[in-house]
Amino acid sequence: MDLLLIVIIAVTVLVSYKGFNDFNFFRKYEFHIGSIRSGEQIRMITSGFLHGDMMHLAFNMITFYFFAPYVLGSLGHIYFLYVYFGSLVAGSLLTLYMHKNDYSYRAIGASGAVMGLVYASILLDVNDSMRFYGFIPGYIFGIGYLLYSIYGMKAKRDNIGHTAHFGGAIGGYLITIMKEPSLLQTNTRMVILLLIPMVVLFYMHKTNKL
Repeated sequence: MDLLLIVIIAVTVLVSYKGFNDFNFFRKYEFHIGSIRSGEQIRMITSGFLHGDMMHLAFNMITFYFFAPYVLGSLGHIYFLYVYFGSLVAGSLLTLYMHKNDYSYRAIGASGAVMGLVYASILLDVNDSMRFYGFIPGYIFGIGYLLYSIYGMKAKRDNIGHTAHFGGAIGGYLITIMKEPSLLQTNTRMVILLLIPMVVLFYMHKTNKL
């Protein structure tokens, strides 16, 4: 595995582990609407390195392991970082927008950044060969996970940043198409298909069904 990917995983694991064992550290760097609106915008990035528990951390890092190498190999190191951190910020921005009046809203997780990588890899995989866990088609995983995130947003039973999944996916989607506009022609089916959960989300938000 490329050194850059190892560093991102290592930093995420170390920061998450610190958060597991240090409540004050966790609270200081988690995504929190009230604190962000008071000027602590750094939380929009640091929250992406914190996780709720080992299962949450493991799922994100396993997903990262499967999809990140493909994006890195296709776009190179610089654009990989654009996708990863651009998706992380996009996830935080969408969360801030949708929960701007809920000053107590909190969330953590690398899911936004990881979903950006998932969407980027699906777009770049014009031959539809990407498989998660070796057998789940990448686009089925990506779309299915975002649809599951809608359930998570409605249920509101955890501290996971489900809204960030969509923001991250949108970030990865747009950055990848901006870098490789030819995908609009070479992978038109996926360009359209990946829009479906985003359209569902914004429709439900607009009609107050979330």
